[in-house]
Amino acid sequence: MAKKVDKPLWAGRLAQTPEAEAFAFQASISVDKRLVFDDIQASKAHAAMLGRQGIIPKSAAGQITRELDAISAEIKSGKLAVSDNAEDIHSFLETVLTQRLGDAGKMVHAGRSRNDQVAVAFRLYLKRTVAQIRSELAGLINTLLDIASSNVNSLMPGYTHLQRAQCVTLGYHLTAWSSALERDYSRFADALKRLDECPLGSGALAGTTLPLDRKSTALALGFNRLSLNSMDAVSDRDFALELSSAIGITMVHLSRFCEDIVLWASEEFKFVELAESWSTGSSIMPQKKNPDFAELIRGKAGRTAGNLVTLFTLLKGLPYSYNKDLQEDKEALFDSIDTITSCLRMFAGLIKSAAFNLKRMKASCTGGFLEATDTAEYLVRKGMPFREAHETSAAIVRVCIKAGHKQISSMSITELKKHSKLFEEDIYKAITPAACVRARDLPGGPAPKEVKRQIRILRKKIK
Repeated sequence: MAKKVDKPLWAGRLAQTPEAEAFAFQASISVDKRLVFDDIQASKAHAAMLGRQGIIPKSAAGQITRELDAISAEIKSGKLAVSDNAEDIHSFLETVLTQRLGDAGKMVHAGRSRNDQVAVAFRLYLKRTVAQIRSELAGLINTLLDIASSNVNSLMPGYTHLQRAQCVTLGYHLTAWSSALERDYSRFADALKRLDECPLGSGALAGTTLPLDRKSTALALGFNRLSLNSMDAVSDRDFALELSSAIGITMVHLSRFCEDIVLWASEEFKFVELAESWSTGSSIMPQKKNPDFAELIRGKAGRTAGNLVTLFTLLKGLPYSYNKDLQEDKEALFDSIDTITSCLRMFAGLIKSAAFNLKRMKASCTGGFLEATDTAEYLVRKGMPFREAHETSAAIVRVCIKAGHKQISSMSITELKKHSKLFEEDIYKAITPAACVRARDLPGGPAPKEVKRQIRILRKKIK
């Protein structure tokens, strides 16, 4: 016969309890034990409020608070281990409290349900976590901007369709990455605004008849406001969806950056040399130096996208209000949190130690006719309509390709004038890679002075 489990906290109504395998199936301790200190914090605030309101004796509230502090210290020191046999972290803590304090420990749950207890601990944990993710993002952005600041004049090709398009700089490219990450930084701040409300006191779905002071509890826990509607407070997981989405978007950005790194590290590009400590070898090919860290970050982006879909699917068919399905919200989000945290750190270390081959990048700006658009715009400045200038530049490129030339400047001024009399000797200075970059000094452009301005703005936004 299967072994029976200990009587759970909710078993008052039931004459029988699940057998061990069934109990383990519906338990969540393996996932939610990371909420232990958040649940302790919330329980302390709740107990103190119960004492102030006269719902439980002040002496009992003091006992509960002191014992919760002792439990917290014991868990941190390793003296007390969270039991994997408990149903969840909330039940574990209440059981320990009751074992130690007797009737006083049994008073801690007055006026609350596990529904609002779980929701408040979850939100407290995520508030801390969002701050940590934003800190990691800010550190990565500053790392990228430091490298960008040193390379505002370092020429390289910019690409569209993975084809050489126009001359830019390494500083400009890294500032583009940083711009995407700054939006992520801001997106997490926006998510935090909606996360920052206290559901404690909502009970199972309709509050309680006990005279709780919800405002004082929310203030003690550092929340900006109370949840407006108790049914919504225990049903809502919008904050989990929003954070999962923000994480997924950030991971997509990291994945795209890593795709650039993987390409740049190839023999065909040779734009970057990754540090050996951020590379791996091959078990069969002795010569290989693989960008595995970049590839893994690129791959892990798929996990976070999958976790977002998991949450959407979890929520889409649930009736109001609380359902046991919501227990599945944490594993997906916690996995995404762990994934983005490690990936941000790994990418920062990888990029900080990378050596960029600036000579190779600059050389790649010659050939491929990256100056073709600048040639057309030269003619526009001379008075030619753009569409005609575009056709003229395209015709010159075709002639160059047929003649075996790799750049427009290979043609003599006499040859250029056959295409338009507007060409003068100044065309050769106008279409060098450096000149093309300097001339693009509009807001958002790659001109060194403008990139420096973009860097200043980004630093200010994440300060």
